Amino acid sequence: MRATLMYGAGDVRVETVPNPTIQEPTDAIVRIVAGCICGSDLWPYGSKPETSEGARMGHEFVGIVEELGSEVTGLSVGDFVIAPPFVASDGTCDFCKEGLQTSCRHGAHWGGHDDGGQGEFARVPQAAGTLVVVPAAFDENLIPSLLSLSDVMSTGYHAAKKAGIEPGQTVTVIGDGAVGLSAVLSAKLMGASRIILMGRHEARTELGREFGATDVVAERGEEGIAKVRALTNGDGTHAVLEAVGLKPAIEMAIGVVRDGGVISRVGAPQFSDVPLGFAEFMRNITLTGGVAPARAYIEELLPLVLDGTIEPGKVFDRTIGLDDVPAGYQAMADREALKVLVRP
Repeated sequence: MRATLMYGAGDVRVETVPNPTIQEPTDAIVRIVAGCICGSDLWPYGSKPETSEGARMGHEFVGIVEELGSEVTGLSVGDFVIAPPFVASDGTCDFCKEGLQTSCRHGAHWGGHDDGGQGEFARVPQAAGTLVVVPAAFDENLIPSLLSLSDVMSTGYHAAKKAGIEPGQTVTVIGDGAVGLSAVLSAKLMGASRIILMGRHEARTELGREFGATDVVAERGEEGIAKVRALTNGDGTHAVLEAVGLKPAIEMAIGVVRDGGVISRVGAPQFSDVPLGFAEFMRNITLTGGVAPARAYIEELLPLVLDGTIEPGKVFDRTIGLDDVPAGYQAMADREALKVLVRP
């Protein structure tokens, strides 16, 4: 089969690799119908050291079950399924039962030496606990939105959930990438009365307004903080959803959060020290967030996609074939594309 591998910064190749096979009785083989390039894939694309052995790429995909191990229950060959990002999970351990499938005691990761979502097929470990079946006879035009549940929409929803947004509260979303826009949509779902999107790419912020943003702040740093505070009578917002992962973003989050408010971070952090000193201690700020256990949210969000309540697939603004994946990475790195959908 054909699959995407990354050999180093800027070096993405599509190569022929062995077809996946059932290795454990809990495995499934899925033919990938749609995958995509994630904003988090751009971090290694910009900085990965050169290697002689490429790493399989992709952690978001939807597809059709082609083969099942002998112990897999709840799935059938031919099912259209959504694969959650980052990890496979058994659905039975204590962490899975608590809704933290990313900490599954028997989990496995996508990519690296294993199959990823940017290829033609994938072996899915712990298939019964990992895959979510989409009801038959759905409208195929929904595939982009179904794919968004595999990561970005569920990650944006995780940010809103961890922030504990209540109806009528004010929210700032930092970042106008696919996750940030999904966070806007999620804040709207949870009843936020005012949603301030901090972003400066006009096409993206216009989609943010469509998703529910009431205000857009293009300024950054202290200027951006001042603008948000001016919009909120000097207080800042009850919740801040940080979807960038860089230190200036968390600094802005601290600057725009209301005293007693919550910062929920879901941008993959590229730094280790968070500037929360005595002044912030006196403000009773809560910092939360982390990698999204998307498997905990997909079944909740799926009906909203199927009935048209939400259309998160609008974050995909370019569709390519598998052989064009290297160019897709470059387009996202150059900010020419918001999020690239891959059709193997």
